[in-house]
Amino acid sequence: MAIRLGDTAPDFTADTTEGTIQFHEWLGDSWGILFSHPKDFTPVCTTELGAFSAAKSEFDKRNAKLIGLSVDSVESHKGWAGDIAETQGSALNFPIIGDEDHRVADLYDMIHPNANDTLTVRSVFIIGPDKKVKLTLTYPASTGRNVGEILRVLDSLQLTSEYQVSTPVNWTDGGEVIIAPAIPDEEAKTRFPKGFKTLKPYLRMTPQPNK
Repeated sequence: MAIRLGDTAPDFTADTTEGTIQFHEWLGDSWGILFSHPKDFTPVCTTELGAFSAAKSEFDKRNAKLIGLSVDSVESHKGWAGDIAETQGSALNFPIIGDEDHRVADLYDMIHPNANDTLTVRSVFIIGPDKKVKLTLTYPASTGRNVGEILRVLDSLQLTSEYQVSTPVNWTDGGEVIIAPAIPDEEAKTRFPKGFKTLKPYLRMTPQPNK
């Protein structure tokens, strides 16, 4: 069954390159970025895991844990790690789940039969500290992900979970945000003391409140 926004992320116990974990316990009060790759020792995945490893400090700043998955074994992942470090200049620094029996992949609907009936697609799940799924992304096997976009979305999710705002097109951290239409102007003046500009009654822009 497909995972939908707002669903509780399925819990599981699995072996990883950093030992056995129970997923919800491992997440603790952190945000989580769970992402799958189709297969070990493949070119696009090698570049992705190197890029995520290079950006890990940025995820750490945001209290977000990275964890990957493929249908290969933990031993295979460990063997592949050397190639990632050699070719990408960043050693693997977060756990990768071994999922040979497809148990976790099936829980998260990571295998799409019309694409390939044995390999995971490039799925991304952002999971909040409340264990609810906040974002899902699915890429074809041929297209590498954009780590900067995942960080951008994480910034938006964390901001909008604290304030009654949403983020406009192409927003990046520090940019103007949109005040929720449900907030009356008088309340908005109190909630957003930096002020706001009204482009339309339903579209009011204000400086990012936590900057």
